[in-house]
Amino acid sequence: MSEFESQVAKANAFRAMHHGGKILILPNAWDVASARIFEQAGVRAIATTSAGVAFSLGYPDGERISRGEMLAIVARIAEKVALPVTADVESGYGGRPEDAAETARELIEAGAVGLNLEDVSARNGDRGGTPLTELSLQIEKISAIRQVAAKLKIPLVVNARTDVYLLQVGEAKNRFAETVRRLAAFRDAGADCLFLPGLHDAPTIRRLVAELCFPVNILGGPGAPPIRELEKIGVARVSLGSAPMRATLGLARRIAEELATTGTYQALEGAPTHSEMNAMLA
Repeated sequence: MSEFESQVAKANAFRAMHHGGKILILPNAWDVASARIFEQAGVRAIATTSAGVAFSLGYPDGERISRGEMLAIVARIAEKVALPVTADVESGYGGRPEDAAETARELIEAGAVGLNLEDVSARNGDRGGTPLTELSLQIEKISAIRQVAAKLKIPLVVNARTDVYLLQVGEAKNRFAETVRRLAAFRDAGADCLFLPGLHDAPTIRRLVAELCFPVNILGGPGAPPIRELEKIGVARVSLGSAPMRATLGLARRIAEELATTGTYQALEGAPTHSEMNAMLA
């Protein structure tokens, strides 16, 4: 099988993972080592976290990292794992549909088969008012990404995200309707999955899934319903964002604090051995 045929097969396999009733679980990776750890743990695909990658390279979140630096990490991960790779590309690294299209082109060249596209950007705050991207512009971005994928003949899986709940946009009573409006528009523009971080209420999630009749991605973590409950109410995909990376930093903090206080090494227990990591990355 050629490299192109392999990438197409991975893209088709990844799209199929969003259908069929078995929930897709994605604990997002931020480098090759974390991706390989997740792969060995038995996940079906690898998703990256834009915030985690940015943090690991010394940037704050919010498109402060360049497209090139972000996609260089994606390319290294795609090279080192056998699974389909989908990448968080924030809001596409630029405010124009052409920017999103270029990001999609470079992402495909990096070996990935999916992307996560946000509808909010740090630059939106300069306008005042809502932090969300104008709906018509976001639809143009999704359409531009679809056109690039069609041209390159890679069936890229687009996970379109809205932050209505995460950023508590507008009045609480209007958020569900606004979320459905935006996500339905993303679906109709060619998205393959609809991502709604910030919503943890199981009955509302169930209602959203029923309203959209389409694969929905929920951000898991403390406060969110357990995976099996989300599966029962029809959620197709659960990701963890930057939480695994930040949890790892929390462990690093505990290691340092233990050394400074008790001078012991308990927090180091459970780490993969040096030999295991060497073999994993060989």
